[in-house]
Amino acid sequence: MDSYEGGYNFSEFFGRSLGSMSEKEFSQLAEFIKSNYGLNLEGRKAMVESRLYNYVIDRGFESFSEYLKTVYDSSGEAANIINRLTTNYTYFYREREHFEHFTNVFLPEMKRTISDGELCVWSAGCSFGNEAYTFAACMEEFFGSSGLSGDDWDRRILATDISRNALVAARRGVYSKTAMQDMPKRWVDKYFTEQNGVYKVGERLRSQVVFRYHNLMEPITFKRKFHLIICRNVMIYFDNQTKSQLIKRFYDATEKGGYLYIGHAEAVPNDCPYVRERAAVYRKL
Repeated sequence: MDSYEGGYNFSEFFGRSLGSMSEKEFSQLAEFIKSNYGLNLEGRKAMVESRLYNYVIDRGFESFSEYLKTVYDSSGEAANIINRLTTNYTYFYREREHFEHFTNVFLPEMKRTISDGELCVWSAGCSFGNEAYTFAACMEEFFGSSGLSGDDWDRRILATDISRNALVAARRGVYSKTAMQDMPKRWVDKYFTEQNGVYKVGERLRSQVVFRYHNLMEPITFKRKFHLIICRNVMIYFDNQTKSQLIKRFYDATEKGGYLYIGHAEAVPNDCPYVRERAAVYRKL
């Protein structure tokens, strides 16, 4: 989530002025967002104003005060704020060390130890779907190279996000050439169709990913526990207490012997119950 230093005269850009959000209004909004969605906005007042300003004007409000009353009265409007405050920056094959561990360590182990053919993987904070589709491609390649079709396994990936806009884009599965630049070319040719420089996910991968809305601040109530939870570059928005609570919920939702992947730029809290196996890879023993 990018921040902006200093203030701006927004009326120079948008033609009329809402005025600034008061410190009291910002503190109330920051507490509301943190309590309900876990995002830590402390010290980011200028960023919040800049990302909401044009939208608030387009909605016809005369001030931030008037707009914020609507936010607190409408869960739908709160979701619109989340869509504007979260930075969904992602691309295919990002942080390749995880995909190498997934292919060379995780999948062979799961193939040996899972008896019912049900492999449970959760991409928590999936953004535009690049991550989930890349892991799905890894599974396709693994099962193919093992001489297995994999069709006798239930290996769909659950992919969730707090941004409904991101989920809409993920389900469409249409990406720019820039987003594909780190993906192995053979995979691009095999799993995507290209037209006029735009790439669309093919049905083989699309069928392996199930997208759902989920707020990570809410209880985890999925029916099965997960062999792998992938939550990368999400907790950078959370303070230590929020991270600690989330990690414990993840731990309870992880099968014994299962894994957690986090972003390489992130750190787990001191009371993390997982055991660190390598950089950004943790395990429930």
